[in-house]
Amino acid sequence: VQLQASGGGLVQPGGSLRLSCAASGSIRSINIMSWYRQAPGKEREFIAGITSGGSTNYRGSLKGRFTISRDNAKNTVYLQMNSLKPEDTAVYYCVVALRGILTTIRLPTTYDYWGQGTLVTVSS
Repeated sequence: VQLQASGGGLVQPGGSLRLSCAASGSIRSINIMSWYRQAPGKEREFIAGITSGGSTNYRGSLKGRFTISRDNAKNTVYLQMNSLKPEDTAVYYCVVALRGILTTIRLPTTYDYWGQGTLVTVSS
């Protein structure tokens, strides 16, 4: 399975970006698709995840500014990011779990595949 993320770039504080990540390869089904990020010098952190049935889970501090969605037919997950702040600057990674369960959606060990990441820089 290959994960191709896109949509990162430079944006001013208060701006918006929409990240996309398409999964390809020998895929029968993907239960969970999620986003993580890692800022320079910081630990990797869970942002949001979504099951094939549409159930979502968000990092509490980001809910309201970030929205995750997916297109099951396209094996694609999206992350709409609004009101971006400089502290949102990070490499954003999409991850997928072919099976996985909602109760472990925040655990990195849930995921089978990790994308290469796309850089988001929030700066004036």
